[in-house]
Amino acid sequence: MKTAFITGATAGIGAAAARKFIAEGWQVVGTGRRSERLGELKDELGDRFLGIVSDMRDVDDLQRVVGELPECFQGIDLLLNNAGLAPPMNDLQDADQAPLSNVIDTNVQGLVALTRALLPRLIERKGAVINLSSVAATYPYRGGAIYAGTKAFVRQFSLGLRCDLQGTGVRVTSIEPGMVETEFTLVRTGGNQAASDALYANMNPMTAEDIASTIWWVASLPPHLNINALELMPVSQSWAGFAVSRSEG
Repeated sequence: MKTAFITGATAGIGAAAARKFIAEGWQVVGTGRRSERLGELKDELGDRFLGIVSDMRDVDDLQRVVGELPECFQGIDLLLNNAGLAPPMNDLQDADQAPLSNVIDTNVQGLVALTRALLPRLIERKGAVINLSSVAATYPYRGGAIYAGTKAFVRQFSLGLRCDLQGTGVRVTSIEPGMVETEFTLVRTGGNQAASDALYANMNPMTAEDIASTIWWVASLPPHLNINALELMPVSQSWAGFAVSRSEG
């Protein structure tokens, strides 16, 4: 039986991916900070789901998680680096450092540390790494400098990792979604449901299940095919126009 290791499994794309892979006959190691959510997934998905409370910002804890995997979950065929978040949409000059560091530690440092820790197992099984980047990696917007910067890192890290893994049989993909209605905006705004509702109102955004199905498609391709990067948006979303600041004189 194949095993997927999914970070950020407690909600959104991570939870949808856990459901999808188990429905397709895999088993899943799912990590997250909310133990009650992991317990609910365990109740729903059964013994083929192993939930582990872990914080992507704690590199030592990630090493512990990998080192203490039960024997039946030690052979990892897919690492889905899904965990990530964005800081409040302040201009950088108006932003506090703590939330920025939180995002960088989660989206960059934790992702790199966990990937490095699991690579020997992925190489042994000629597995795959799928990293969740974003269209923000390519298309900037005001208030998104730190989030976009981390997702640009994830995209370039994915491409560079492919170079490092040449000849090992391990596939690496950067998946770069546009607007997906999950808890993402709630986290970004500190729980402002009205802001989240307004963002996705009347625009038919993508769903967590849409992205999970895309992840499954990439993971289930023949082993000689690699999707380097995959960008997707809802039909109602496109690129922003140029911003122009006008002043007298």
